[in-house]
Amino acid sequence: MSFESSDSPSTVDRPTGASASRRAYDYVKDRLLDGRFPGGTLLSENDIAQRLGCSRTPVRQAFVELQGEGLLDLYPRRGGLVIPVSPTEADDVLEARLLLEPYCSRRAAGLAGAALDAELQAAIAEQVTALGQPGTEFIKADRRFHRAIVAASGNVLLVRQYDALRDRHQRIAAATLARDPARIERFIAEHRAIAEALERGDATAAADLTASHLHSAHELARKARW
Repeated sequence: MSFESSDSPSTVDRPTGASASRRAYDYVKDRLLDGRFPGGTLLSENDIAQRLGCSRTPVRQAFVELQGEGLLDLYPRRGGLVIPVSPTEADDVLEARLLLEPYCSRRAAGLAGAALDAELQAAIAEQVTALGQPGTEFIKADRRFHRAIVAASGNVLLVRQYDALRDRHQRIAAATLARDPARIERFIAEHRAIAEALERGDATAAADLTASHLHSAHELARKARW
């Protein structure tokens, strides 16, 4: 009887069935959203399976699920093509965020207090720490900042709507920062201005600064090559 070495994946260690499919799904989707698998990339089932130490079947299942989410186009015997973010999709996301976030900023200025200020300052500190690191770290801290303001509005349904935009927002942000990583410092400065307006309870300024910030990010996104 022969045994595999401890350095190679064994059939016991490999996830099987639903767990293998979920692992493949999470692995690919994380990289689709943070830009490591950019639009136009052709992903191979075999390559992903080898990276994860599993068979091609769970990878194929993950690809089918991601196709259903509009992230991949599948080609038999070739793999999955990463669908680029279209200018229309970027415009739609901006429109949705402009309807949602300035309103929430206006409400948060009147409802929130020290707790929101502490959360925003913590998110900004994370953003500063992310300078010089992969853009994924800034994107996480950026989402923390914006979601905190939406949550501070006190409207659970609006928070759900914001969360529904998460995947699209993350892909757009990844493409934007890949084009101009230096823009992070400007985004941080804009976040500080929004936080200051909220802290002093200036609802109009908070809403206007939020809208201006979203437009600024969108203009850079439009220049990115999806």
